Amino acid sequence: MERLPLDEVDRQILAQLTDDARTPLVALAAKVHLSRNAVKQRIERMERQGTIAGYTVVRGRSASKGVVAIVMVYRVDRMRGGSVIAEISQIPEVRTCDILSGDFDLLVTIEADSMDRVGEVWEFIAALPGVANTVTSVSLTRVVDRR
Repeated sequence: MERLPLDEVDRQILAQLTDDARTPLVALAAKVHLSRNAVKQRIERMERQGTIAGYTVVRGRSASKGVVAIVMVYRVDRMRGGSVIAEISQIPEVRTCDILSGDFDLLVTIEADSMDRVGEVWEFIAALPGVANTVTSVSLTRVVDRR
């Protein structure tokens, strides 16, 4: 499929959907001065081309978990096996797990209801075969959130 470049109207539609993916087509159409059907076709084209890869829910502050912790994991095998990552991926409170360069191998972000649960998750990760060391920090306040 030929990938058409984005024009100013496409960028306006994307900006609005990025701000609020639930914006009704009628409201989008009014903002960009096109018909509802024309806006729908543009959105469908951008979805087909991969410009829009999906829609998601971003939980607000009131719906977020109570404690966010970052666990830096140093593995014994220095990333030669996938067992540690496989175990970490099964923990419901794990929001992200990134493979790192440098001293530590993994950066794990945990969102939990309480510090007790963060402690339980940390104990589980630290006790995994293949984990040599961990360093954990707790987020006090999020000052920038571009999710």
